[in-house]
Amino acid sequence: MGKRDDLIVKYKKQMTEKIGLKVDDALLTGVTKACGPSIYNADASTVAASDPKELERVKQSFLIKKCGLKDGPKLDEGIAAVISTYGKSTRPKYRAVFYYLLAKHFRKSTMFK
Repeated sequence: MGKRDDLIVKYKKQMTEKIGLKVDDALLTGVTKACGPSIYNADASTVAASDPKELERVKQSFLIKKCGLKDGPKLDEGIAAVISTYGKSTRPKYRAVFYYLLAKHFRKSTMFK
């Protein structure tokens, strides 16, 4: 297995054991690929959910640019819903898992499969 495959296994484990989700493997793989090289950088591979600048970056870079969504209050509500689903106390919040949850929330899963 390659490095990315090892990370996908780690993400899936967190999703099933800590969050209690049933994982769509194809979606998780697609979202992880869409994250690009950021998944290999310790700082960039996680989302600081308590940092407004980081959440704005997630909104601009992922939701608007990659998913093609229009900016508005629904995006902020979706991000808040994902933080709630992920669990405020769950650490670390992996970017690929965060984006996976956003893709599911906004029904953009097919873009990443």
